[in-house]
Amino acid sequence: MGLAAGAGHLRTRTGPKDAALRRARVCYNHLAGDMGTKMFDRFVEMDYLSLDGDGLCLTATGEDFARGFGIDIEPLHAAKAPICLECLDWSERRSHLAGSLGRALLARFEELGWAERDAKTRVVAFTPTGEKRFNAMIGGD
Repeated sequence: MGLAAGAGHLRTRTGPKDAALRRARVCYNHLAGDMGTKMFDRFVEMDYLSLDGDGLCLTATGEDFARGFGIDIEPLHAAKAPICLECLDWSERRSHLAGSLGRALLARFEELGWAERDAKTRVVAFTPTGEKRFNAMIGGD
């Protein structure tokens, strides 16, 4: 019985066994894992994103942040793809940011040298400096 409790539907650990994959990974074309869900939660708390009856919206404060972070918002508005979408994180069971803004943020992290994708595993490896700057960006640690 004790063995069965640690497996199947009763287990408490979700997602992959690989800690790096749980921490930060690519989900289609945006950041997922613990770092992705933390970013999503903080962006909602900081009023960069708004959850309402119509779904997820980028606020004026969020647009100002994105521009200040070096993301050109106008092409995102002009494109057919939604700017912001909630994506359920399979390891965290919470939302992370998808859509063209999610894609642009991951690309910006790479452009700044904060992080690098591993195409074979989907792990997104942040440098120590990149992780510090990421945490400062989201107002964390």
